[in-house]
Amino acid sequence: MPRKRKLLAQLSALQSNSSFPPFDALENLNAMPDGDSSPKSSKYFVTEKKISSRLEADFFNQPCISLAKSFLGQILVRRLPDGRELWGRIVETEAYLGGEDEASHSKGGKQTQRNAAMFMKPGTLYVYQIYGIYFCVNVSSQGEGAAVLLRSLEPLRGLEAMRELRDASRKGPTKPLKDWQLCNGPSKLCQAFGIDKAFDQRDLTQDAAIWMVPGHDLPGEQDMVATTRIGIGSRGEWAEKPLRFYLRGNKFVSVVDKKTEREMAAMGHLQLT
Repeated sequence: MPRKRKLLAQLSALQSNSSFPPFDALENLNAMPDGDSSPKSSKYFVTEKKISSRLEADFFNQPCISLAKSFLGQILVRRLPDGRELWGRIVETEAYLGGEDEASHSKGGKQTQRNAAMFMKPGTLYVYQIYGIYFCVNVSSQGEGAAVLLRSLEPLRGLEAMRELRDASRKGPTKPLKDWQLCNGPSKLCQAFGIDKAFDQRDLTQDAAIWMVPGHDLPGEQDMVATTRIGIGSRGEWAEKPLRFYLRGNKFVSVVDKKTEREMAAMGHLQLT
């Protein structure tokens, strides 16, 4: 104990004279008396891994198509009620432009109780239900009634919790889900992340249960594929517009458009592997 009190006094002196954390003193305190330098637990100090700052309002405040592309490579974080965190890299999105976009829930600029989040400030979650049982999550952008659908994630952390949440929504005996099956679709990612209607109108820049953090090694335009959106075949010319974006070569994408990738390669935008 006298040894620890002496080191604590040294730490206090260092902290009062420097803005830098006294790493050496911490290492000495946690070292074994016999010289073993492996870190040991201490009731006096808790060293936590630094967590990246969440994406702020200025990131979300950009035009819908730009935001849909900018989301690729960023990380969605969900903190469950029991404290566990789920992390997933965004690998596929769809842009819904509002107004003239015939496939948008806000087409014609019509605002309803259901789609109100699409007209709120950029970074607001818009969660809606399909088939009466599944949910999809969108994020509002610049533009009246514009929002980006989060379509697929690459699971990074908390995969077992994701499996538990997915299994809870599956009926009857089922095979264990592979990693790539956990979040490869808009409703699947909502199941895996425990996102339901209660998340509608939440602010990603402020919420304690869901937010985004910056990704590493963000993709360039050459790494993205722009193609048609899924499930809107009856929307005329809007069904043909390239408003779905995904990371080429990523196995967690829900639907790969090989034809578009070949065309892009022929134009010199991509190199097929």
